[in-house]
Amino acid sequence: MAELAIGKEASDFKKGFQAGISIAIGYFPIALTFGLLAKTTGLSIIETVFMSLIVFAGAAQYISLSLLTYGTGIFEIILTTFIVNIRHFLMATSLNEKSDADSVLIKAIYAFGITDETFSVAATKEGSVSARYMFGVISISYSSWVVFSGLGHLIGASLPQTLQESMGVALYAMFIGLVVPSMKKSVKVVCLAALSALFNSLFTFGHLLAQGWSIVASTLLSAVLIEIVETTKKRIRGAEK
Repeated sequence: MAELAIGKEASDFKKGFQAGISIAIGYFPIALTFGLLAKTTGLSIIETVFMSLIVFAGAAQYISLSLLTYGTGIFEIILTTFIVNIRHFLMATSLNEKSDADSVLIKAIYAFGITDETFSVAATKEGSVSARYMFGVISISYSSWVVFSGLGHLIGASLPQTLQESMGVALYAMFIGLVVPSMKKSVKVVCLAALSALFNSLFTFGHLLAQGWSIVASTLLSAVLIEIVETTKKRIRGAEK
């Protein structure tokens, strides 16, 4: 029986590892670009790899680079990335309902590796999700992100200075790539993005807030206003019925 249990655990890890290969391949260009941009931002290769090791969140790391470029303080950076990644609470809660009855410690460990991509793979898997399966998915994905972040920094160090500086354009391309697919599916996302941009412009060009706080305030304010509008619309529809 013990041998069967060990065999099943090994099989679950292997299945998870295989399922995570596509994620690892997808992370290659994004992580590579992050490493290149981190180099142009002024981070050392140790700082770049360390950020990928302890954060492991593409959007948050890209935003951090942007804020570092503006000279934003550490508190604003942490708060902004927290807001951006707050959806992880929902993903972890949803995945917990599908997970096997593992210990809280085990779940806490692999919860660190939950990203949009690893969550999608786990959520679409038939049946329950074991800890071994999750560790398989996350190990290959996490390794890919960290390794290619460092490789991107090394490649960036050998590029001409002019080309390194021009890589800053890729940062905005990354943000557009993240936002546009969601905007196509939801008018709410379009309104949220437009409102955030409007508030950020007012705060920045009006010299009302520093760049870092402007982003934080714009994100929070636009999210609150959109939710108020959505809640009001639902109440009106409910009253009409």
